[in-house]
Amino acid sequence: MSKAISMQRAARTCLSAALLLTLAAPSAQASSHREAPFITEQPKVDGTDLYMFRSYEPGRDGFVTIIADYLPLQDPYGGPNYFFLDPEATYDIHVDNDGDAKDDLVFSFQFQNSLRGGTGQELMVGGKSVAIPLVNFGPLAPQTIDNLNLIETYSATIARPSAKRKDSKPRDISVGGSTVFMKPKDNIGTNSIPDYAAYAAQYVYSDVTIPGCGAGAKMFVGQRKDPFVVNLGEVFDLINLNPLGAPDAEKDDLADKNITSLILEVPISCLTNGTEPVIGAWTTASIPKRAEFGAKTSFEKPVQRESRALSQVSRLGSPLVNEVVIGLRDKDKFNSSEPRDDGQFALYVTNPTLPALIQTLFPAALAPTLFPRTDLVAAFLTGINTTATGNLNQPANVVPAEMLRLNTTIPPTAQAMQNNLGVIGGDNAGFPNGRRPGDDVVDIALRVVMGKLITLGLYGTPDQAPAGGLAFTDGATLSATDYTATFPYINTPLPGAPN
Repeated sequence: MSKAISMQRAARTCLSAALLLTLAAPSAQASSHREAPFITEQPKVDGTDLYMFRSYEPGRDGFVTIIADYLPLQDPYGGPNYFFLDPEATYDIHVDNDGDAKDDLVFSFQFQNSLRGGTGQELMVGGKSVAIPLVNFGPLAPQTIDNLNLIETYSATIARPSAKRKDSKPRDISVGGSTVFMKPKDNIGTNSIPDYAAYAAQYVYSDVTIPGCGAGAKMFVGQRKDPFVVNLGEVFDLINLNPLGAPDAEKDDLADKNITSLILEVPISCLTNGTEPVIGAWTTASIPKRAEFGAKTSFEKPVQRESRALSQVSRLGSPLVNEVVIGLRDKDKFNSSEPRDDGQFALYVTNPTLPALIQTLFPAALAPTLFPRTDLVAAFLTGINTTATGNLNQPANVVPAEMLRLNTTIPPTAQAMQNNLGVIGGDNAGFPNGRRPGDDVVDIALRVVMGKLITLGLYGTPDQAPAGGLAFTDGATLSATDYTATFPYINTPLPGAPN
């Protein structure tokens, strides 16, 4: 390999690391597949990505869509049990609407998995009734339990922890008075579900009633094609690629994986507090403390969640934070922490190690020399507000904390017009002002970590980011048109068969 390419790789690596560190500014977020030691043992509660954006489906721009993805690296053929979520866990989406790093709204999801008839479907074999080993025993039709052996349902609530009224406690989200929703079966294959797109569409709930919110909310929970795009293997093999090479869509190592998505579309007026247009969000998963030490779940009667002592084991806001920014010894700690306490992780953002490691490996890839990294603090802890940019997404009275921030007054960009580099590509409706499915957060993060905002003169001086103007990429590309243009936005999951 030529010296020039080696230098390019170095620069790419530094940028990637730095950007990831920026995103990490204390968090364990989007694109966090197996990012911390403990969570590798608990895949059902491993949050992988968080998306939040003004809905760009025509006629829906008065809403914000929030997508929280869990249970990474699902092989479509992963039977016979497939990928049901943990009935003992609580999956939460937190929203801060006044900048104080505390949640003002919490959307909670809890799951129940039950066997048909309580003990499961049985067949007569040699005069004996014997339980079958499969989750279904014939083709599946939407919104029925016909031919289902394992029935997956969920409930959802909203709470306003800072409120001094009854809605500070969880209140049920409902549709037509019902508070129990069915989760579609994973995409087993075409014998079980001949037309999966039509099957899953029946589980998109419209006219969802969220207490204290306006009308028209939507909700979907189910398996989707993993929307995150990354050259995963080569990036984590010490940047074993040409970081300045041309993008190549075939380098997406998650192209054959599915994910489980919790998706809400909520009126903007429900999420903001009426005076502050910038909201922040993060998603967490918590399990009973006894489950931390190896307790097994079962198909017995539902857990009485009200009496459980829960332990938070997953946290995600901006993408890639816990994967490449937080030090190995603090990854589990970050996953169990709250944004209000992110001061304990500040050093990882103000003095990120990844750019320095990359420069050590590739001396020609010079890391930024601005310390503390005020550019990264703004991008991932406070939001950006400069003379040159105006107030992109910084709350008026912000407390620095890692979360995904969105300025709800910035109108959405139509799908066909979106720039996959978001804000640094001139599209202020994209990452890091929220995050859309078509935002190439790996490339954005690489460039920001290596000093793109410094090069633009927003922080420090351009000479403090020698590599900040380079077009770093992991080689895996994406665009908004790779996804659907309407709710739930994320593509239909890949089938287990034919495969």
